Amino acid sequence: MQKSLSGKQILQPWQSFSVNLIDFYRHRLLNWLTLGLICFSLNACQSALPPLEFAPDGAVVQQVITFQLNRTQTALSQHLNAPTPDFEISKINVKNIEAIAVDNLPAYHLTGGYDLKLILPRQTVTQKQNPFDVYLQRQSEGKSWRLLKKDIDPRTNEEKWGSYLVELQATEPES
Repeated sequence: MQKSLSGKQILQPWQSFSVNLIDFYRHRLLNWLTLGLICFSLNACQSALPPLEFAPDGAVVQQVITFQLNRTQTALSQHLNAPTPDFEISKINVKNIEAIAVDNLPAYHLTGGYDLKLILPRQTVTQKQNPFDVYLQRQSEGKSWRLLKKDIDPRTNEEKWGSYLVELQATEPES
């Protein structure tokens, strides 16, 4: 290395290049570390998924299926101008429960099957293992549930979540 008159070192061109290169990579590394820290912080701020212990029980699932069937059967009966049939639901089999977040609120996605007995005026029809696929969200007070459905917003043509309150029937204790 050469020394200048003021006592400072004068770098050779190749030495100057390597110092600039080291500074460049040090700066890039700090940028990436900062970006990674920001991403990690944002992920930590997201709402945590609800524990599966708070997922709806079999009685809630049965009432949700009843709610859906009542809506469907009523609409169909009105369209056909026929009486709404009675039905019985049995053998509910929940195959999968997934804790999810919908609009940053805890919810559950449940899939499975159930047996259905339709009681018509002239006959009874039994269907085995009808599939169900429902999204449920507990109300904040914890006493009721909402059935979530993906709807299309007609104004924007985008998917959005609609929700329907499911009235839970009080069950009588057996004597």
